Amino acid sequence: MTNVLSTRLAAVLSAAAAASVVGLAGAAHAAPSYSNSQAGMHGDPAAAAPFWHFQIAQFDCGEMAVADVIGQLTGHEPSEGEITEAAEHTPSDNHPGPIYTPTSRTSNNDLVVLLKHYGIQAGAFHSNLNLIEQDLDHGRRVIAGVNDKTLWNASGNRGQENHFVVVTGIDTNSNVVHVNDSGITGGRDEQVSIATFQQAWATSDDFAVVTS
Repeated sequence: MTNVLSTRLAAVLSAAAAASVVGLAGAAHAAPSYSNSQAGMHGDPAAAAPFWHFQIAQFDCGEMAVADVIGQLTGHEPSEGEITEAAEHTPSDNHPGPIYTPTSRTSNNDLVVLLKHYGIQAGAFHSNLNLIEQDLDHGRRVIAGVNDKTLWNASGNRGQENHFVVVTGIDTNSNVVHVNDSGITGGRDEQVSIATFQQAWATSDDFAVVTS
């Protein structure tokens, strides 16, 4: 996790320095370094897609996102029952009791705790899209806190974070974000516009869990 923190700190400092030069003329953008053979694509949505599963329980989208990431990194993905049972028996770092109960949404930072339970190091950050692109380029896995109604273009409260998805790719040529979204039946490699994703993500103040 130290390498991730160092990389992010350097990126933030670099962006701040560039912004001071650009001033009011416009936002500074770091030059991307693509790891995918398709120019403009950060990450590998096709490789991540097989680890998507639709959630049966109402409040375990965080656990399902963690299971997805575990599967991507190890090839052995816990089932929904296995991941929720682990979360029900792992103490939360944010409140008394376990990480997960069937009647309440899991706290953001507890996703890091649950990943650690499976031997995967990660950090929790308030990030931005450029940094997420860099994380994907380096093979890191990313879970984002979003508003599901915005993501799905559905009616309801669009002002509050209430869902987690795994960000599997960002295509800057097509202006599309790829996610594995356990909350809908069409959530395997769900594709939304960058603008829609950013609106949904902004409800969590751009919160992300990123593996080391």
